[in-house]
Amino acid sequence: MVGVYFDARIRIHYIALLPLKLFHREPLMPISIWIIAIATLALILFALFALFTRLERGLRNEVANANRAGRTESNASFAQFQQTVTTQLTQSSALQSHALNQQLTQLSQNNDRHLAEIRATLEQKFKDIEAHTALKLDQIRHIVDEKLQATLEQRLGESFKRVSERLEQVHRGLGEMQTLADGIGDLKKVLTNVKTRGTWGEVQLGALLEQMLTPDQYAKNVATVPASSERVDFALRLPGNGVINTDGTAAQPVWLPIDAKFPREDYERLIDAQERADPAAFEAASSALDTCVRACAKSIAEKYLAPPHTTDFALLFLPTESLYAEVLRRPGLVDTLQCKFRITLAGPTTLCALLNSLQMGFRTLAIEKRSSEVWQVLGAVKTEFAKFGAVLAKTKSQLETVTRSIESAETRTRVIHRKLRDVEALPEPDTAEMDNHEHS
Repeated sequence: MVGVYFDARIRIHYIALLPLKLFHREPLMPISIWIIAIATLALILFALFALFTRLERGLRNEVANANRAGRTESNASFAQFQQTVTTQLTQSSALQSHALNQQLTQLSQNNDRHLAEIRATLEQKFKDIEAHTALKLDQIRHIVDEKLQATLEQRLGESFKRVSERLEQVHRGLGEMQTLADGIGDLKKVLTNVKTRGTWGEVQLGALLEQMLTPDQYAKNVATVPASSERVDFALRLPGNGVINTDGTAAQPVWLPIDAKFPREDYERLIDAQERADPAAFEAASSALDTCVRACAKSIAEKYLAPPHTTDFALLFLPTESLYAEVLRRPGLVDTLQCKFRITLAGPTTLCALLNSLQMGFRTLAIEKRSSEVWQVLGAVKTEFAKFGAVLAKTKSQLETVTRSIESAETRTRVIHRKLRDVEALPEPDTAEMDNHEHS
């Protein structure tokens, strides 16, 4: 088909060139012949063009058919190739799966065999460890039994020894308790005497004052009322009232009387009636205790209060807290003592609190007394501080002069260093030799 196409092209070219050849050969032919020739030539050219178009269309159809056949053949070849590849892959996968199953089976068998060997080894090891542990446990049990036996015997011996010591201490304590009971009986016999009871309360009051105050803050057996022979057990020394004596001496102190009372019989009758639940005896004992306390307060007020030499009140000290609490329970008794007799009741604890308050007052008065001395010291310190400021200013001026001298010396030193910068320094051996020479 391609050959026919090229042959037709050659013929068309030959026919197109034919009039030119004829024109060159016979230039004298008539015009009608030329027209006929040209028309014939045009018809031939049209026929050839139609033939060429048909040939070109046929060639295109053949090329399209060839392409379609090629694509169909390619598709068929690709499908066959794909089927072949799929078949080979399926066969290869089957072979690999079979080989893998065989390997897995073999590996599983090997693992089972190794696990059996490991299990047997572990069982043997466990048996050896169990036997060794049992042996060690037997040895430890034997050692622990020996230790426990020795420790138990030692502890039992120590326990029996401590029990014996405790029993001996209990026996001694019983003896001491018997001695203490005898002493309590003796004390009871002693306290039956009114004078002895008063002395005991006075001793207890003196012990409290000695613990809480300094010796110059209180006095014993003081005649608080001038020109009187009555002396109170103790009296607190308060600051004077500012009155100067006729002989020019300092003002006399103001005394706070403190007297100890111990109505033991009435209190014991009250406790005994309370324990026996006897209302009549309890009322009688209460009235007796009330009367005794009032009498003691009246006696203190009449004997020891004399303002302005004393305070306008006094303290009635009860040596036991139980007696103090019982007296406080009497309705209206404390108010009567304070309003009528100007007497304040005090037990051991209350007296300690009161003494602490007075101690703070003493300290305040001492501070006020020393305040003038403090001001004098502060004035002297102020004067000296002014002198110190002048000395400090002078020292500062001198230090500034010294600082300027040092800065000038440093400046000269830097100038000398710059001058000597180009001078070659001697090596160390030469320097040492020169020093030795200078020393020699």
